[in-house]
Amino acid sequence: MSEQTQENEELKKDIKQEEKVPEEKQEKCKEELKKRQEELDDLTDRYKRVMAEFENFKKRNQKEREGLYKSIIGDVVESILPIMDNLENALKVETKDENYKQGVELVLKQFQEVLVKFGVEEIQALGNTFDPELHEAVSSIQDTTKGEQEIVEEYRKGYKIGTKVIRHSMVVVAN
Repeated sequence: MSEQTQENEELKKDIKQEEKVPEEKQEKCKEELKKRQEELDDLTDRYKRVMAEFENFKKRNQKEREGLYKSIIGDVVESILPIMDNLENALKVETKDENYKQGVELVLKQFQEVLVKFGVEEIQALGNTFDPELHEAVSSIQDTTKGEQEIVEEYRKGYKIGTKVIRHSMVVVAN
């Protein structure tokens, strides 16, 4: 038990013994008890504020670390994306050597699995409405069979981590 709490208990005992303690001493004890209670309330309030401030600091620090992590991953992934583009282009080329084609497919699949592991998502473009935050329009066409601002072709895939865009999709937009 703390010293202050112990003194408060003694003061309370004194107040309970009203018959034995003169009126003057009772008032003095009540004032002292009130003063100590105010000090305790002040210290409790300060303690709660410090704890809340510390919790906010921890949350802010965690959020900053996550942002830094995503930024670093984004930089690394951005440097790897041209390699993935080249592997995808290599798969489109006609070849008589099926083993070569399977090898390229396996390497591309490994790259894609690594991206998924780090939370990188491909931005869906074809058939969706153009969004300047996700897509980069390189040209537009007039097509009455397509909707307003509908993406009809994708030149280069886009990727994002969470809500942060690593690379915008290069697209052709209708109408």
